[in-house]
Amino acid sequence: MDISVVVPLFNEEESLPELTAWIDRVMQANNFSYEVWLIDDGSTDNSWKVITELRAKNANLKAVKFQRNYGKSPALFVGFKRVSGEVVITMDADLQDSPDEIPELYRMIKEDGFDLVSGWKQKRHDPIGKTLPSKFFNAVTRKVSGIHLHDFNCGLKSYRLNVVKSIEVYGDMHRHMPLLAKWAGFKNIGEKVVEHHARKYGYSKFGLSRLITGFLDLMSLMFVGKFGKRPMHLFGTLGTIVFLVGFFSILYIGGTKLYALANHMPKQLVTENPWFYISLTSMVLGTILFNTGFLAELVARSSADRNSYLIETVLEG
Repeated sequence: MDISVVVPLFNEEESLPELTAWIDRVMQANNFSYEVWLIDDGSTDNSWKVITELRAKNANLKAVKFQRNYGKSPALFVGFKRVSGEVVITMDADLQDSPDEIPELYRMIKEDGFDLVSGWKQKRHDPIGKTLPSKFFNAVTRKVSGIHLHDFNCGLKSYRLNVVKSIEVYGDMHRHMPLLAKWAGFKNIGEKVVEHHARKYGYSKFGLSRLITGFLDLMSLMFVGKFGKRPMHLFGTLGTIVFLVGFFSILYIGGTKLYALANHMPKQLVTENPWFYISLTSMVLGTILFNTGFLAELVARSSADRNSYLIETVLEG
């Protein structure tokens, strides 16, 4: 199979008929063999009814329905587990992403040799309350990750199949797919300017809160990527440094006390020196950090059900 398209959706009953027909026209025009995975993230409207009706007319459509709303990352995770196309395309269901971009995104993977190609919505049709936080988030992510993309959060992306099979998407990590791919060893990451349409139906499901959660997810991902399998390297190093600062401070205080006694200088209790308590605190904190490193080594990335989601129905085959 040439292409698998993964479309996470939540309450998009109006756009689904137009979107799936548009995708089918593009695939037929380019003679692509394809499948479309529609991942219903617990919609409360008639999205699932529309999906079942569309599937009856088009066998290339496949679908998963969550029992409740989990979010975009879980939807992508479940979709990635099921895809089989040589190239995997992700797009949003609100018709703001154009299926006409699919042939070029496919070519950039197959012919240009990219592992991942991220869309860049150079001209956006979103309110300023959505575009300004996005610009700030992208600037921070570029600086922290070292990946020079303009639009990390664009839903329109293409992947080589082994990329999506090698990365684990959870929480809200869909915003950081290029970084996840980079940590997995896929460094040939490209970018393509894509057309962005104004929303035709419904309303945006994202608010300003994603600026904060996106930043926290980025920090979490950077930590997990660097120290997820070796947390002792972080906590052990910090603990050792803090402990040694306290230990040598105690030695210095003790040495000055012995010097004062040997030279019959005026007596001063060690406990009257505030640095004594600072040094003791440093030693205690260093020991705690060191022990935290040991415990973190035992539990690092060991949650067996982190990506366990309740699925109500699956339509395939």
